[in-house]
Amino acid sequence: MNLRFLPCLLLVLLLVASCSQNPVFKEYETVFQVGDQQEWATKNWNDQYWGKRIGLVPDGKVYWSRTKIDVLMTPKSLHPYGIQLHVYGEYEVFWDGVLIGKNGNPGQEVTLDPEGKMWATFSIPIHLTEAGEHLLALRSSLYYFPNHTGIDELEIYYYDDLLTDRLIESSYMHLFAGAFLIASFYFLFLFLSNKKEYATLIFSICCFLFFILILAEFSKAYIPIHYSMHVIRLRIIGILMFGISFLIPFYFSNQFPFPRRKLLLTIYAGVLLFFFLSRHVIELTVNNMALSMWLFSFGIVVFGVYKKMKGARLVLLTLLLSVPIGFVTSFNKSLFAGFSLILLGMFYLLSLRIKEQRLAYENSLVQSTRLRLELLKKNIQPHFLMNTLTSLIDWVEESPKKGVLFIEALAKEFDLFNQIENQTLIPISQEIALCRTHLEIMEYRKEINYSWEEVDIDPDQKIPPAILHTLLENGITHSLPLEDNSIKFKLVFEANNEYMCYTFLTFATRVRQATNDREEGTGLKYIKARLTESYHSKWDFTSEPTHQGWKNSIKIYY
Repeated sequence: MNLRFLPCLLLVLLLVASCSQNPVFKEYETVFQVGDQQEWATKNWNDQYWGKRIGLVPDGKVYWSRTKIDVLMTPKSLHPYGIQLHVYGEYEVFWDGVLIGKNGNPGQEVTLDPEGKMWATFSIPIHLTEAGEHLLALRSSLYYFPNHTGIDELEIYYYDDLLTDRLIESSYMHLFAGAFLIASFYFLFLFLSNKKEYATLIFSICCFLFFILILAEFSKAYIPIHYSMHVIRLRIIGILMFGISFLIPFYFSNQFPFPRRKLLLTIYAGVLLFFFLSRHVIELTVNNMALSMWLFSFGIVVFGVYKKMKGARLVLLTLLLSVPIGFVTSFNKSLFAGFSLILLGMFYLLSLRIKEQRLAYENSLVQSTRLRLELLKKNIQPHFLMNTLTSLIDWVEESPKKGVLFIEALAKEFDLFNQIENQTLIPISQEIALCRTHLEIMEYRKEINYSWEEVDIDPDQKIPPAILHTLLENGITHSLPLEDNSIKFKLVFEANNEYMCYTFLTFATRVRQATNDREEGTGLKYIKARLTESYHSKWDFTSEPTHQGWKNSIKIYY
């Protein structure tokens, strides 16, 4: 596997996982009160009887929240602090009794259109941010989700940094997402070129879902999302997490098969569905699905290591590396960094699979070429030429006209071989013509009456070249004529929704015996190599004796 891009990926992961800042504030517990009095914004108002929880606030009524904050160090001159809030509702922000910002129209949501956004940043005047105790008060209303009171996230830092850091982080993550988008399209095209490789399709879908997940998470930095629409965004993230959390272990289960795979995958899907349909906080739901995905994948990969399956150790390493990231970074950052490492492990397994398929295909081409040359050599070897030329001399002396026909048949067979030797598939009519021409030659050589019969042949079908010719040669070589000095060959074609089948029958007196330990000859090796080259593993070949002679069957599955 080419891992030259690994340092770049680790650099992005470090950028995502780092960027920690020294805190400049300390936040205390928030208290609540339903009602609307402007005096509640003042710093010295007595709020000791306010509740720590407010519960349901129906009909978009106004409620207040007060949070004591200690500023740990005075800001630099000309660089004021700012406050970044993630709050459900529309609200006004007061700092030490001074209105510093407004997000929507609290108390008027019933009559006015939705305004404001979930993530808002406000500048705090420098003279109000000296080191010491301060008060943050919010005058809020919740018309759409009255049970989501409180501040979900609060961050105080330099105002310019609050505005730019999130955008910088989002730009890096979008570049990161673009890499996964390109990967998803690349592996989708690989799958379309070989639709039997479902592992490629699963990896492509995982990359695309991960791309959408990054957009859904980090679009909040530049798209104003009203809190009434935020739950929809969270549900989209939940659906994406559900898909990714199922597909990754499903992918590993295909790479490292284990007993009772279908049963365990069904149980695991039920667990994920339970988490998805639960009414817990969406962050907890996503966390549960991510943890379940890691545990199930870890169990599958450990089983692969135990069975010494190829690639299992490196994938186990990527799973273990994702653990410390979760302890040193925030949930969002660790989630994306961990997923990236796991997808890297999946890509490693896929690269191993593609490499094995390429080597197998190259080996099949080499074997097919070698066997094809062996087959041609067999037809032009001195023994064959000497016997043919001896028979030709006799026919020319005894019957010049038949001698000419003999020469024409021999020339026609060599011409047909010359046409098909470099083809992968040829029309069945061309293969039958080759067989008929060979029978003409053998009639002159052996003076045996050979006959050929076809049943239900579809002229539109194609097969690998010279495989029926090889079966015909085996039938001639390993059979004796019947009492009337004849050998009959019959080709029967049948097809259904699952496969098509060519049955090649030889009616003669058998001289070869069917034994399981009989070594395969060049002809049978050639047939199997050709079938593998054209149909991979979607074929079946049987050869068995009958009371009338010999029966060969070639099944090609759709």
